[in-house]
Amino acid sequence: MLFEFLGKRLEAFGRYMYFLGEIFSSAVKKPFQTAQFVNELEHLGVNSVPIIMLSGGAMGMIFSLQMVTMLSLFQAEIGVGAAVAVALSRELAPVITTLMLIAKNGSAMAAELGTMKVTEQIDALEAMSVSPVKYLVLPKVLASVVVYPVLTLLANVIGSIGSYVIAIFLFNVDSAGYTDYMFDFLGPRDVLMGLIKSAVMGVMVATICCFHGLQTTQGAKGVGDSATKAVVVSSVSILVADYILTSIMLNFIYK
Repeated sequence: MLFEFLGKRLEAFGRYMYFLGEIFSSAVKKPFQTAQFVNELEHLGVNSVPIIMLSGGAMGMIFSLQMVTMLSLFQAEIGVGAAVAVALSRELAPVITTLMLIAKNGSAMAAELGTMKVTEQIDALEAMSVSPVKYLVLPKVLASVVVYPVLTLLANVIGSIGSYVIAIFLFNVDSAGYTDYMFDFLGPRDVLMGLIKSAVMGVMVATICCFHGLQTTQGAKGVGDSATKAVVVSSVSILVADYILTSIMLNFIYK
């Protein structure tokens, strides 16, 4: 039973790696689907701005509330801005933003491609000598590489503003000291670390969700199962990737 389980997982991983190879090979072949790419930028990016602003603001406000409460024990409330900004830039913003986009866009990718698969639209594209990977998947992946870092940066800004509002207006932390400490401790490397993570996570989410969508079988039930698998696998994968990327970047960027 164990070997059968491991065999199926290895087989799925092998199919996924082959799928990645198809994506990268199609990226260097003409023509480039510009219209599809722009549509994906709007769908994945512009339409996601409200939810990212809401989640980013909530992150900053909640984390600020927790940090002020803890730092007040040491009379160090002035360091709240620095703690929140660094935590948002390095970890919270890329991870939470990616998880929100998995819920909003990742499941939709899997469901869209899954529906096209079970209704034989994918077969129709292949019959017309149109590569589904190049026409449908590649624009989603490229758009994700652009959109995820931009939305992560937006979450950083909104989260920092939310933290400022809580610390200054609710707990009366000194405004000048708050901003001085924040900009003293927050550096370009912290922001860069989060942006690199979000770009890598964007590729992972788009490829995993599209892969599960194209593997759909068994009609409407299969579409739901594929969307569920895509969300679960991509969510767990980006958490594992976050640890690995953090370990690598702490050794290279901060040394």
